[in-house]
Amino acid sequence: MMKTILVVDDSPVIRRMLNLTLKKAGYVVLLAADGEIAQQFLLEMPVDLLLIDINMPRMDGLTLLRCVRAEEAWQALPVIMLTSSGEELDRQAAVAAGANSFLNKPAGARELLDTINKLMTRQEAP
Repeated sequence: MMKTILVVDDSPVIRRMLNLTLKKAGYVVLLAADGEIAQQFLLEMPVDLLLIDINMPRMDGLTLLRCVRAEEAWQALPVIMLTSSGEELDRQAAVAAGANSFLNKPAGARELLDTINKLMTRQEAP
């Protein structure tokens, strides 16, 4: 069965790029421009992994991540945080909030897919 990835990023260019990369790799992709839209997706359909940009308007990525980790149904959901700042503080904040992995934008397709694959494989292990 195909795995579903929810991409949450306010940049249409980044969403489009991630959509193409992930679909080409065989994933079902859902796209959300902010954390509030992402929460609606999570309530309405099953998702196997979240890719979240840290810096977004309305609800930033760290706030969304904290909301996800606060919900029992989503606590085990693998989450990769993305940032264009490359700041170590962003990485520390993401890990503290419950991120499974952290990538700087723009992440190369191979690095992104390898990270997703590792997290998906870990999730399927008994």
